[in-house]
Amino acid sequence: MPEKISVEFIENFLVVWNPKEGSELYKMGFYGKPLGIPKPKIPEFNVPLILDLMEGLYLAEKGIISVYEGTGKKRVSLKKLRQKARTLYEEFEEKFAVYRDLRDSGMVVTPGIKFGCDFAVYKYGPGLEHAPYMVSVKKASSELTATEIVKAGRLATTVRKRFIIAVPDLEKEKTRYLIFKWFKA
Repeated sequence: MPEKISVEFIENFLVVWNPKEGSELYKMGFYGKPLGIPKPKIPEFNVPLILDLMEGLYLAEKGIISVYEGTGKKRVSLKKLRQKARTLYEEFEEKFAVYRDLRDSGMVVTPGIKFGCDFAVYKYGPGLEHAPYMVSVKKASSELTATEIVKAGRLATTVRKRFIIAVPDLEKEKTRYLIFKWFKA
């Protein structure tokens, strides 16, 4: 196995300072955002790559990156990354379970904040297609009103996406997906 990519933990993000390694990570599955390049047209860039904690934790768990912090390059444990992520993301464990399931299935997963959901999900990747899916993560015990479903459905239709509710079962390590398809009567 090739050597792990070295990543620095700063505040709430992870930074791949080496542009060549950042480009490799980006090419591997559209991980991260190249600094100052909102929509990279080519997978090679000469700037650092910024990873959010969710994708960083996923890559660290997979053994693809190693994380350090500070000038002494002190190693950061998976436990510490997970604890920090829990403070940043509401219902982190559920969202991370869905993120992991989608990534392990070969999908490209990016934050879905601009669509009012948890994740925008691609089959091929940003720049190659528009995200065909918008995914909201809900606990099995969550209540969902008809109004919320209609709002999400209208938004999904407007942005030409399929609306999916992901319901992770953390104990069984399994996720159910409810896909809504809208049609005109």
